[in-house]
Amino acid sequence: MSKVIAIANQKGGVGKTTTAVNLAASLAVLEYRILLIDADPQANSTSTLGFELNNIQNSIYECLVERIAPRDAILHTEIKGFDLIPSHINLVGAEIEMIKVTDREQIMKSAISDLKDDYDFVIIDCSPSLGIITVNALTAADSVIIPVQCEYYALEGLGKLLNTIKIIKTQLNPELIIEGFLLSMFDSRLRLSNQVVDEVRSHFKDMVFDTVIQRNVKLAEAPSHNKPVILYDAGSSGAASYLNLAKELIQRIKRRYRQEK
Repeated sequence: MSKVIAIANQKGGVGKTTTAVNLAASLAVLEYRILLIDADPQANSTSTLGFELNNIQNSIYECLVERIAPRDAILHTEIKGFDLIPSHINLVGAEIEMIKVTDREQIMKSAISDLKDDYDFVIIDCSPSLGIITVNALTAADSVIIPVQCEYYALEGLGKLLNTIKIIKTQLNPELIIEGFLLSMFDSRLRLSNQVVDEVRSHFKDMVFDTVIQRNVKLAEAPSHNKPVILYDAGSSGAASYLNLAKELIQRIKRRYRQEK
């Protein structure tokens, strides 16, 4: 059965798209069937995977607003078993266009329901906001990964996100869980980075992934070459970090499944 995982944080610049693309690519390399949904109007996941935005005919915008079949929007990436539903700048206006639609929070969940069984993981790259598109993603998701950058103000705004998740869990998606907090942009040379790690682990305990994403030149360069880091430089520490995250995620899901049986 497919797992739908949203990558969300309304704070920008926390490594959300980097995580969505590279976690998806790492899971695909581990031979899982992956669908990445770019639900951010900036379309960074789409361009990172080498797709020219001007050439995209159907995107998540058409799926949500014009209700086209999501299968008609799927693009195939360089990695076998790794597909993408791209984004488009038109998604900026989707919030206004969806505002009067009945059950507008459920549109994405309904749209991907027929696709889920084709994939082991559906990963949704959310926009840096808590608007209707992100609410749709969280309503469609089984769980959410929250990237937290190892920098000053790291915990700023997390309370608002956690409150939004709580509301969605209460009113729209009672099965939604927090898969984990992911520490990103870690620089071991900086005392501040280490302080943030200690603070987040102290506060959220075992909800924090053991894997920490360190700052890495190859990880930063990969998007400009239109590749996930595992294709750009498989031997880099950035590629190793996301491969470790993918393995840890799988172990978490298996452990939770055993506990529920």
